[in-house]
Amino acid sequence: MVQLCYFSSLREALGTGDGQVELPGEINDLAGLTSWRQSRNDTWRQALADTRLHVAINHQIVNTNVPVNNGDEITWFPPVTGG
Repeated sequence: MVQLCYFSSLREALGTGDGQVELPGEINDLAGLTSWRQSRNDTWRQALADTRLHVAINHQIVNTNVPVNNGDEITWFPPVTGG
């Protein structure tokens, strides 16, 4: 089981902030997990296809080819701006 979190405008677009899911056996990296979540519907596909999104696994920003393991917390969030 992994914890999935979506922040800011992504949370609004998807209609959810977080949840736990059981990883399908064929999911072993972040790219596979993202593709699996995108397959839910067009809203998810478009929202998670945004190349500006950052992703963190267990509070560390990562790229798409990193492994995903049971017990991980995966967070997608848009770039942060401020002044």
